[in-house]
Amino acid sequence: MNASIERVFSDFTIRGAGLTDLPALRRLEHICFGDDAWPMWDLVGVLVLPNLVRLKSVADGRMVGFVGGDPHPAEGVGWIATIGVLPEYRRRGMAVELLAACEELMGLPVVRLSVRRSNEGALRLYRREGYRMVDSWTGYYHDGEDALVLEKNR
Repeated sequence: MNASIERVFSDFTIRGAGLTDLPALRRLEHICFGDDAWPMWDLVGVLVLPNLVRLKSVADGRMVGFVGGDPHPAEGVGWIATIGVLPEYRRRGMAVELLAACEELMGLPVVRLSVRRSNEGALRLYRREGYRMVDSWTGYYHDGEDALVLEKNR
């Protein structure tokens, strides 16, 4: 599902990710999500399991952003399982472009994701991109904070 995608922008490129990206993805997850970072096996899974979308943004010769998508074609829903951009590379359009490319590759009419209730920056981005809240998961995160489930109809 990683199709040979490559999108070149003025200061970054989006392309498929693979197992060789594991160390960089592990670092990115820990920086972006702290105690909520995925464990090693989940990271390996998102990089190698079939039918998943895995894209990275590359700038300055290294991975600085990542998105993993989990399509469920029988239900017509794709899940953005994880998306993150290193703090020093934010506000350059990478998250928007990673999100759009993942949505496109999943090719499903509905896309969902979850986000911390307190993550105002991400919530603003997702709302701008057409997502709306459809549910919440109580105590979802490591520290007990709720997750908001957002959905976009394409």
